[in-house]
Amino acid sequence: MAVGAENVPPFIAAQLTHLLSHFPLNLKVEHAWSGDKYNSGAFDRFTLLIPYCLDFIKWDVIYNVDCPIAAPDVIFGAEDEDFHPFHMLPSGEGASLPSNCLSDWNYKDPTRLLVLIQFLRDQYVLYQRKRVEGVDDERLKFEVSTIVSREGIEMHRSSGFEKSEEVKFAVPLLDMNINKMVPGCPWRYPQRMHLQVVYPVGRKYLSAPSAPRLKLVSTSELKALFSIDDVKLPPWLDGMCLAEYLPNLEEYLEKQVLEAVSLIDVRRRFIEALAGPLGRPLEADPVFCRKATFLCTSGAFTFLAHFLIPTQFPKQQPTIMLQSSQYFNSQTTPIKSRLISDYPWSPRWEPSLMAERIGEFLADESLNFKGQCSEGQL
Repeated sequence: MAVGAENVPPFIAAQLTHLLSHFPLNLKVEHAWSGDKYNSGAFDRFTLLIPYCLDFIKWDVIYNVDCPIAAPDVIFGAEDEDFHPFHMLPSGEGASLPSNCLSDWNYKDPTRLLVLIQFLRDQYVLYQRKRVEGVDDERLKFEVSTIVSREGIEMHRSSGFEKSEEVKFAVPLLDMNINKMVPGCPWRYPQRMHLQVVYPVGRKYLSAPSAPRLKLVSTSELKALFSIDDVKLPPWLDGMCLAEYLPNLEEYLEKQVLEAVSLIDVRRRFIEALAGPLGRPLEADPVFCRKATFLCTSGAFTFLAHFLIPTQFPKQQPTIMLQSSQYFNSQTTPIKSRLISDYPWSPRWEPSLMAERIGEFLADESLNFKGQCSEGQL
């Protein structure tokens, strides 16, 4: 949905724009539609995808464009029919319901929708925690009691006719600001890693219960620095609980992140070394140093050399793709080579030697690529 489009009333567009721009999590609008049964009127309702417990919950936000002073209705998912956020009386000293969510609604204030959605999501966190605490499973009750005080943890209890009941935890890991560790960091949202822990709900406490299903999850942007797919999780020992498992995991991940940050400079020195045999790069990734493109010549033949550098460099070697600047295929796109990784390489070489051997390889490979271009041109 294009916020601010002509078919969205200005006051709704203003509130939605503010919500998407300032909400601390990455919300998405799945689709928008009109309350008019022919869908020919103004778009005054939409479906929000709200991150929760490493997944999304879907809520429909229903405005009435003919009565803009009225607060919108919010329709929760079918599986949350017992979720009544304004009936969940707060507990604790100084707690109070934010009456300004609905009773003091002001459609002219663009911040109102954000306040409402944030309040509802906070209540949803409490609602799911109470559901998890109510399971008839002694092991899960113990697990919850040992980690419930951990900041930022989210829980979700799911059940249905097609699958057995289970409880999922999303546990934030590493109390470190990864964004500030990367100079020139382009990330809009704080980058975090979570451990997803899934327990089946049982009726009896076993003396040696089986290990839960474990999975590391990170924001997609973090993969430019650190790939969790390359991380091997520590083993879950018999009789272990989550509170015992987390410290060792976090200590291991912290070392991995610090190493990943240090490897940025290693990749940068490699790109700088390539300037010796290949000349100054036309383009290079200045933040993560994962990509670089050089303009190369072989006699009268000119071509581009694209370098794709993995996060595990120098343990893993870069791949190279050549692209013609003179020859085009039948679809009028520049002719490109295969991804090349069968060139002389050792992770133990100094960057200058790596660059020298690649330069020698490209001098020979350029002749093969020129032949490929001649055969594939228009």
